[in-house]
Amino acid sequence: MHVSDEVRSALRSRAPVVALESTVITHGLPVPVNLETARRLEAAVREEGAVPATIGILEGEVRVGLGADELEALATRNAVEKASLWNLAAVVARRRWAGTTVATTAHLAARAGIRVFATGGIGGVHPVPFDESSDLMGLSRTPVAVVSSGPKSILDLGATLERLESYGVGVVGYKTKHLPAFHSPDSPFELPATVWNETEAAAAWRAARALGLESATLVFNPVSEGIPYRQVMAWVDQANEEARAAGIGGKDLTPYLLRRLGELSRGRTDEVNLRLLEENARLAARIARQLTDPA
Repeated sequence: MHVSDEVRSALRSRAPVVALESTVITHGLPVPVNLETARRLEAAVREEGAVPATIGILEGEVRVGLGADELEALATRNAVEKASLWNLAAVVARRRWAGTTVATTAHLAARAGIRVFATGGIGGVHPVPFDESSDLMGLSRTPVAVVSSGPKSILDLGATLERLESYGVGVVGYKTKHLPAFHSPDSPFELPATVWNETEAAAAWRAARALGLESATLVFNPVSEGIPYRQVMAWVDQANEEARAAGIGGKDLTPYLLRRLGELSRGRTDEVNLRLLEENARLAARIARQLTDPA
């Protein structure tokens, strides 16, 4: 694992650092929006007083803190894999290029000594039986603070929240008592706890460490301008019905559903996705700054 000079220096001096995932670059957004977004997220972290550390895999080497050229190469390269926990070792051993998922980014960030990670939405439990993201198990054994806008809209939100409880993942809402639903700032599902500022979010992470808890602390941050929950769910139901009629399933289902949501919403879900990514990066940077201060 190679840690960039800037990130290594920041960690040594106990300056705030925020990890950023790379599957949003390699698989989540089209060229050139992906590279523009990656640069904007890094800039947002810097504007909030922290050092960004985008994590990716280049020719089998884990890179923590991609340089400008490395970021562009990962964003524009064809046939880049998606590195989750179950294939991470194989990707490295075979010297592949890959973007890192939520679970993988959190794992690698923790190994590098980074305590805060910003993402868009976490994976979770799908409506299809036995289809469950490794993000959930990964977060149950990775002691980092993860800022996200909730599970992705296409998931079974209730089942995902129940699984987080079963796995013992710490969950708090940022200025909300209800689970954000990615494109929607709220949902019918209540959260177990709420923090009202960055200081309280940092305190929740510190308390988890003091108690010997090994799971992540999920800080669910509702997007400032989203789409009503019922409207998004209506689009999700329609997209799922169309997928079933077309025989689309397996690994092709998620990208189809996300693409169809963009079409049904006339681009509104894509706009919200970009907004929440930046808002989460900014909040993560402010939490990271709190964690660099003495408790």
